[in-house]
Amino acid sequence: MKKANDLNIKDAIQQMLQVYHIKQKFDRTSIAAHWEELVGKPVANRTQEVFIKENTLFIRIESAVVKNELMLMRSKLLSSINERIGYKLVQELVFL
Repeated sequence: MKKANDLNIKDAIQQMLQVYHIKQKFDRTSIAAHWEELVGKPVANRTQEVFIKENTLFIRIESAVVKNELMLMRSKLLSSINERIGYKLVQELVFL
């Protein structure tokens, strides 16, 4: 039987992340961990590095063609990332 103050595991983890002030760090790591799901396997295979510093996502791409395509899709990619996280974590993209 479920008690009134029982939480499901998802809510308990979210609450723990908030209490310890590590939610933003967790979300930053989540973006890098799920990069392939966000951009697809062909782009992920050509990505050398993904990291966030403050509110800027840095992406090192080995292919000039892929880098150019991502630059053209910058606003869509930003929206997709922030939508996945649930709030506006990333404000800028920098391609290295």
